[in-house]
Amino acid sequence: MKLENDLGRDGIRRLVVRMAAPSMLAQFVSVLYSIVDRMYIGHIPGAGSLALAGVGVCGPVLTMIGSAAFWVAVGGAPLMSLRMGEGRDSEAGRILSTCLSLLLGLAAVLTVGGYLLRGPMLRVFGVSEATYPYAEAYFSVYIAGTVFALLATGLNQFIVAQGFARVAMGLVMLGAVLNIALDPVFIFALGMGVRGAALATVLSQMASAAGAVIFLMGRSVPVRLKPGRPHADIAGRVLTLGFSPFSIIAIDNAMIIAMNAVLKAYGGPEQGDALITCATIAQSFMLVVTMPMGGISGGTQPILAFNYGAMKMERVKSAQKIIMILCAGYAAVLMLLSHAAGPLFVRLFTSDPLAAEPSLWAIHVCTLAIIPLGVQYEIVDGFTALGQVRLSFALSFFRKAVYFAALFILPAIFGARAAFYAEPISDIVGPAASICVYRLAIDRVLRGRLQTRHGE
Repeated sequence: MKLENDLGRDGIRRLVVRMAAPSMLAQFVSVLYSIVDRMYIGHIPGAGSLALAGVGVCGPVLTMIGSAAFWVAVGGAPLMSLRMGEGRDSEAGRILSTCLSLLLGLAAVLTVGGYLLRGPMLRVFGVSEATYPYAEAYFSVYIAGTVFALLATGLNQFIVAQGFARVAMGLVMLGAVLNIALDPVFIFALGMGVRGAALATVLSQMASAAGAVIFLMGRSVPVRLKPGRPHADIAGRVLTLGFSPFSIIAIDNAMIIAMNAVLKAYGGPEQGDALITCATIAQSFMLVVTMPMGGISGGTQPILAFNYGAMKMERVKSAQKIIMILCAGYAAVLMLLSHAAGPLFVRLFTSDPLAAEPSLWAIHVCTLAIIPLGVQYEIVDGFTALGQVRLSFALSFFRKAVYFAALFILPAIFGARAAFYAEPISDIVGPAASICVYRLAIDRVLRGRLQTRHGE
């Protein structure tokens, strides 16, 4: 069996690039799921702006539900890599089968709960009477495919964790290409509107999920997906380890939900929906920033976890330095693109100049400090890969707390549009704290692992 990447022996620089690039591209392509939906929805004749605002409110709620996949995957995949690094492949297999059971169980609970509570949730999170029909229509179809969303996202991480980053990227691209192809058919040709956009996404996720299951059950992977009963002790460990990244993603989406609610409250009946439309476009650009950046830091977690488990601490430190540079470099490129290509990006969603100008302004504000955000991503994901959940959660939570404080204070003083400045403020204060903690803690964490293992 030939591994795509040997996590313990390949050169660190080439290994990081080979793991980061496919994961980054996979996340970049996955952004197309939401962006393409929103792009087509924004051009529905006679209803584009209202439909876009409705789906904009609906989007973070669905992403928060989908974050359950990361709860399992980011808790289980690094743990599986750690066991593989220790040479305990049978234990790694039990982790994989237990995580599959967790994904299926969570999907069932979220599907039923989300469908029953869809109305109250959407209204609480900022939908107006004018935009509710669009949000409800999109949500109702999408929530029916929750199981495919969770399996596609969750199992993909276990493919990456075994060194097959290009396969994982291919599965994400399969879903994205299908979504791009099906959207105009369902939305315009069949006249299904926002329901068609949601159906196209569900079918695309179904294809990605099927591909992930087939690959993990095949003979190409060191740890195969096999039927087996879930193990309570493993499930507890996975959910404990994954709670930090899950809560980070959930809070990220709570930030978007809170932003929409604040814009609706301070913008009033005249500006509320228009400002939410601007925020939806700006948030779409931020997805292009944060999801591929998360692909870099998350896709390289197996390198850190494997070598941490194998007691190769110099490889861990070397990898982290390179990953930080990649994340910050990607953020710098996107900050430049926000100015060079921002107007073109806005035109993908709307041709209305009254919506385009404030949307472009919002993008420029939100990207003011994304370079330090790149460093934050690696520090938080790096600590998670090393099993330091308390540190990763505390650092991420601190940044979110800064964001929420700014979000509720600034509009009260300066008006609704000032809410957009919460992003750059948190992107400066949060990473500054993370850098300080990293410099103080990383050597202690690595030494502690060596001392623990030697004492076994």
